[in-house]
Amino acid sequence: MGKASVPITVMVTGVGGGGHGEQILKALRMAKTPYKIVGGDMSPYSIGLLHVDYPYLLPPAKDPRYIDVLLKLCRKHDVKALFHGSEFELKTMSTHRDRIRDTGIFLPINPAHVITLCMDKVCTAETLVEKGFKVPPFRRVATVEDAESFPYLPAVLKPSLGGGGSVNIYIVQDREALGFFARQLLAIYNDFIIQAYVGTPEHEYTVGVLIDMEGSLLNSIAVRRYIMSSLGSLIKVPNRTERNELGPMLGISSGISQGAIGRFPEVTEACERLALSLGARGAINIQCRLVDGNPCIFEINPRFSGTTSLRAMVGYNEPDILIRRHVLGEEIKPHFPYKEGVIVRGLVERLIEDFRFPNALD
Repeated sequence: MGKASVPITVMVTGVGGGGHGEQILKALRMAKTPYKIVGGDMSPYSIGLLHVDYPYLLPPAKDPRYIDVLLKLCRKHDVKALFHGSEFELKTMSTHRDRIRDTGIFLPINPAHVITLCMDKVCTAETLVEKGFKVPPFRRVATVEDAESFPYLPAVLKPSLGGGGSVNIYIVQDREALGFFARQLLAIYNDFIIQAYVGTPEHEYTVGVLIDMEGSLLNSIAVRRYIMSSLGSLIKVPNRTERNELGPMLGISSGISQGAIGRFPEVTEACERLALSLGARGAINIQCRLVDGNPCIFEINPRFSGTTSLRAMVGYNEPDILIRRHVLGEEIKPHFPYKEGVIVRGLVERLIEDFRFPNALD
């Protein structure tokens, strides 16, 4: 098999809201491979629905009809590959992966054990320590006392379950704030993770590793984030501790990444080893800071990244590469070349004067 001469129909869910579904959609639109795209989202006001060939409203991923609706749409449009656009959809598709794949649809998701592991930040950190990778000191917090006895400040508090996202994350620099935010999080969650704040915002990376569905490494790429801008930073506060090595400002990324993009072997080589050791398949995204010359890993997202379109801009188009490899049967050269540079981001607005609600499947 070779390159497609006629458009291949794929489906992307969760195409709105600035998540990774919208990123996959953008990447597919940049590809040289011709695609027809079926797009789905829960919201009729999703901007992504304006950029697909066949827009549909979908039920929430937790709705028992969800998989039936997806498969009906896939049959209707002869969909060859299905991409999730949110973590709720990833988990639901993972649960029903055999049913989806039995229809002949290519479903590029990680094995269930990788998804389960990476969705639990404490289990992820424990596994990384066992495998010899560097992580910030951490603890699972189930009581206020667990938090207050954590010996490292400043620290980052965040939910322990789930992948990426920037909800209910805090930087604390003193014991009073630690107790206050611990109580706040425990009022919402059964437990959460506390991690020592390490490194500086100027040395934070989001690293993508791409492995084919047979377990062979294809490539890796990194963005050295510029996170202290208003768009890139969820939290930025003056450093009030005596930890001068952390820099004058402490910051946490908003999840909207921009910055220098390239190979960055100082972080990608370790992340390639990690992804292979976990048994990853398809796309996996690793968040780290370079501390004393070594990557210190603080989170893994077992899915496509919020930087998928940025990567596609330099010729590292993950969804297109996986389709070419597994649907079209093309040979993909490991560590294929791609460009490097700096990518900046902004917001885009669009006026729709003749707005019509997208299709709803009967």
